[in-house]
Amino acid sequence: MSQPAIQQVFLKRTFSLLVLVVLAAFMTAAPVLRAQIAQHTQVHDATPLKAPTGARVAIVEFDDMECPMCGQDNPLLMGAAAKYHIPWIRYDFPLPFHAWSFQAAVDARWFDTKSKKLGDDFRNAVFANQRSIETPADLRAFADKFAQQHGIGFPFVVDPQGKLAAEVKEDYALGQRVGVEHTPTIWVVTNRTTGVPYVEVVDPEHLYAIIDQALAETANEKPAAHTTHAHRQKTSQ
Repeated sequence: MSQPAIQQVFLKRTFSLLVLVVLAAFMTAAPVLRAQIAQHTQVHDATPLKAPTGARVAIVEFDDMECPMCGQDNPLLMGAAAKYHIPWIRYDFPLPFHAWSFQAAVDARWFDTKSKKLGDDFRNAVFANQRSIETPADLRAFADKFAQQHGIGFPFVVDPQGKLAAEVKEDYALGQRVGVEHTPTIWVVTNRTTGVPYVEVVDPEHLYAIIDQALAETANEKPAAHTTHAHRQKTSQ
């Protein structure tokens, strides 16, 4: 083998080794990076951080349908809502730098108009298939297919009067008033009338333990009698 060929092989092997080292470093740092990002939110307006009428405990989430961490946490939240039979209140917080998350939120609200379950099923399906949705065109194709699978037609113009977009913006503005800065931002909320009625879930691995504690602390509380800003409430039966 000639000297240039030997050098080329050496460079390729060196590059491959560097790639492996970088990937290993990223995999190791990922949990730490998440911990650094997901600091406790400084709550300015706690109005939505209360259990809805008739519930002792609920989950409140501000999410972005293009956010990888939201997609990662979604099955955990689904499981918790089903296990504990508690409301799961989801607010839209589409981040401005994401290409299709705002439209996904609008599309989900269109499916909500057909049935609440269908809207939630669409959200869960998007989270489960995030990696296959890279562009607004991909999202459109996904929504078309989802609608077809459920026996309905998806309109060419989803929100002609802008009403659904206004609702998404309302959620985003609410999140800003609360103090949300990243997604997902998740709280376990209660109907407690004394103390702080909510606990932020910074580490998803602690979600079940936080719910257990909230249920224990509210065992003697009466069902919440107030109303809450919860236009999309999901209660697992």
